[in-house]
Amino acid sequence: MKCVSLCVLLSCAAAVYSAPVSTVTLKDETFAENYLKSFFNLTEEEGPSVRRGVSQLSRKLRDMQRFFGLQITGTLDTETVQLMKKPRCGVPDVDVARFTTFQNEPKWRKTALTYRIENYTPDMSVAEVDDSIDRALQVWSRVTPLRFSRLYSGTADIMISFGRLSHGDYYPFDGPDGTLAHAFAPSPGIGGDAHFDEDETFTYRSNRGYVLFMVAAHEFGHSLGLSHSTDPGALMYPVYTFRNPDTYALPRDDINGIQYLYGANPDVNPNDPATPPPTTPDACDSTMVLDAVTTLRGEMYFFKDSFFWRSYPQSSSPQQNLITSFWPNGPSKIDAAYESQQSDRVYFFKGKRVWAFSGYDLVPGYPKKLNSFGLPNRLSKVDAALYDVDSRKTLLFSGKYYYSYDEATRTLDEGSPKRVQNTFSDVTGKVTAAFQYRGFTYVYSGSYMFEYRLRSQRLFRVLRNSYFLRCTNY
Repeated sequence: MKCVSLCVLLSCAAAVYSAPVSTVTLKDETFAENYLKSFFNLTEEEGPSVRRGVSQLSRKLRDMQRFFGLQITGTLDTETVQLMKKPRCGVPDVDVARFTTFQNEPKWRKTALTYRIENYTPDMSVAEVDDSIDRALQVWSRVTPLRFSRLYSGTADIMISFGRLSHGDYYPFDGPDGTLAHAFAPSPGIGGDAHFDEDETFTYRSNRGYVLFMVAAHEFGHSLGLSHSTDPGALMYPVYTFRNPDTYALPRDDINGIQYLYGANPDVNPNDPATPPPTTPDACDSTMVLDAVTTLRGEMYFFKDSFFWRSYPQSSSPQQNLITSFWPNGPSKIDAAYESQQSDRVYFFKGKRVWAFSGYDLVPGYPKKLNSFGLPNRLSKVDAALYDVDSRKTLLFSGKYYYSYDEATRTLDEGSPKRVQNTFSDVTGKVTAAFQYRGFTYVYSGSYMFEYRLRSQRLFRVLRNSYFLRCTNY
């Protein structure tokens, strides 16, 4: 069995978002060599050390940086090392694309497939496991001609089992966290089978563990012939992210991939109105309206739907991620955000609640109600927020008004609320996001951003909201 036919889903929960590496050490160089050998086909004859800057090593580093949307330098910088150290899948990342298939595009030559659950995890009831597996398969049958029926004995096309460490397939698991599961691409014998690491804690719906439905749905994508996607919103993205099983909808990228192999569901009328599948926001979409923008410890964060772009000062393009990948204890979508340099916290607003994080850790006692900021109970949401460095006040926008909040006294300033146009006279629409950067205040309204000096209330420029996203098509 070729390595490329096996997928291993890895946890991103354990120390994925540790502090940035300050320097590249000799240990990092050795780690990077092994990483490139495992995932980007670096061979021994291509050079013994990343430090020597051999051209083939540089090319492999460029391939890796391109795959993950990093700045393509061909050198081992701290950002590249940080990403290499994230727990991940064991399949080589040789293709830079959204959805991908396995080499030679293996797939089932029939549409009626069988599955069998050989054993159960003690973490969940039998009924919960059965339901999780059934719904994970439905994720794929709902958009293809594939139909799944269950066997209770004998050999099925997809054999499902729970095991720990060495469990009989020459691909041992690694204990708690790290590797969650793996599956084999369609082929005779072990092809299509999915194995789950019994050393993990699987759950039915809770995020205190790994939701079996999500892990299984990902693995069954491999059982049907899909490899990994570079789309961070796709089910086939290599790392685990918690999603609510009750509201989960297969993203467009995964639909494109599976329908490339098997076609669309013939039982669905394409003319019937339906809710469109989730798509990952495009930084180059000139019509995009951002939900929130904030700084955080020298970086810029741009939020849209359940995603955000993280912009490093040293990077030429921002990195896109799911909100819950960085802040699993926060809301999956937000209305507003701001960084308080006074408390070294970042605040997220969603509906009538606010979350406070120290970096990526939820501050004890949060989330709280909006009135913890002194805001009136009638206020249903905050549209935008920013922290003004000069006055040390927080501006909270809602509708046509904004409130000035004093963090030191934890009270609203006298005269709040004020009309937005009294301060930002050129902003005629609703404020959708706001932040400060290098002495300027940026107020977003629709797909445009207004650059002000807050103290003088002078407007300098009107820019597209993709300006700081450094979109290549900008």
